[in-house]
Amino acid sequence: MGIFSRFSGGASSERRQATMEHFTHFVETRKGVEAYLEPAGAREPMALILVARDGEWTRRKVPNAREAAKLATDLGLPFYEIIRTGYPQRMREWSARNK
Repeated sequence: MGIFSRFSGGASSERRQATMEHFTHFVETRKGVEAYLEPAGAREPMALILVARDGEWTRRKVPNAREAAKLATDLGLPFYEIIRTGYPQRMREWSARNK
């Protein structure tokens, strides 16, 4: 079962492909990337956040934690859960600098 496999049809397949391409490009063009699972909130869906060594980050929604962990593994990234580790300080600093 791959990422977003619980969805079927063209739009979900296109979204899955776009997510994978985006994350792959991010990993290939940044150094020291790590993956963080962000739990679903009241208004936001579960997401996987990739954070580079300099704090630059990107976020894409994922259907569940298992698929997020698989994606991180497939990309060769360390995988953390924000609920356990908190947001990385470098991510907060990068966001403050780039408002």
